[in-house]
Amino acid sequence: MSKNTISNSVIRRLPRYYRFLGELETNGYVRISSRELSEKMGLTASQIRQDFNCFGEFGQQGYGYNVSDLREEIGKILGLSRQTPMILIGAGNLGKAIATHLDFNSKGFSLIGAFDVNPEIIGKSIAGITVMDTSGLAEFCAEKKPVAAILCVPTSAASGTAEMLISYGVKAFWNFTHYDLRIGHKDIIVENVHLGDSLTTLSYGLNTMYENK
Repeated sequence: MSKNTISNSVIRRLPRYYRFLGELETNGYVRISSRELSEKMGLTASQIRQDFNCFGEFGQQGYGYNVSDLREEIGKILGLSRQTPMILIGAGNLGKAIATHLDFNSKGFSLIGAFDVNPEIIGKSIAGITVMDTSGLAEFCAEKKPVAAILCVPTSAASGTAEMLISYGVKAFWNFTHYDLRIGHKDIIVENVHLGDSLTTLSYGLNTMYENK
């Protein structure tokens, strides 16, 4: 199956499979059946088999899946060994938290630069990287050639910042602004992250629980 025909819902389950398989490997599992995996993940065995079949034949009938091998294959599909160079735009509280607490290397990225416009932040170090003035972005991108960017800028600056970065060669955005970034370029990838939406979804779950009491 062509990767272009794989549904977004399947793609979004891959990191979860990778994480669960890593936990199983840590706990000493060597192999696991789709039924056992479904029970642990809250999915159906049929759904798991269908998801994996989108990318090839990973299991053996009567044996199940080799946990280590399957996790390695999913890691390859996700491109986790590429170490794509990434920069952070906006090194305030949110940007600092993301840079400090996330293991980029294990997720397929290498954080190589951080930028901000605030004089009080410029020059400070986060995650071992000195925050630079955004006025130096063009020169930095020309020299270091980052492929991806984390956006932690005000909503009003999101679109303009993205377009500027595209002109500097950036191809992918992890967008934490309150603006749904939609780039009119076919070769640009955008992942919009709305933390407020996630919290609101939790509120819905609680509201449903209260109404059903």
